[in-house]
Amino acid sequence: QVQLVESGGGLVQAGGSLRLSCTISGSIRSPNPMGWYRQAPGKSREVVASITNAGYTNYKDSVKGRFTVSTDSAKKTVYLQMDGLKPEDTAVYYCNAVTNNNGDWKNYWGQGIQVTVSS
Repeated sequence: QVQLVESGGGLVQAGGSLRLSCTISGSIRSPNPMGWYRQAPGKSREVVASITNAGYTNYKDSVKGRFTVSTDSAKKTVYLQMDGLKPEDTAVYYCNAVTNNNGDWKNYWGQGIQVTVSS
């Protein structure tokens, strides 16, 4: 059974930093890409950042220059370094991993972790 477990969320003042971690366990082959989504109250879930196995990254425009997505060498942990946090970054953040086994695409999700930025 595949599990994605997030950690590192919490409450921070505007301008502060947090680092989210997501550890992937279980039988999962070469997740590609991995990344982070978020969902604020009353809004749809949106992609924040993603990273491929080759190291290519992609970011939501509003977090470019403030957030950095990375993985460990084993590609079993994905991080989101969040600097210069703003109140509008407040949301539940979800880790995501995608696999493709001969055309059988699967999406795996973490349980979500709260990030609250106070003004």
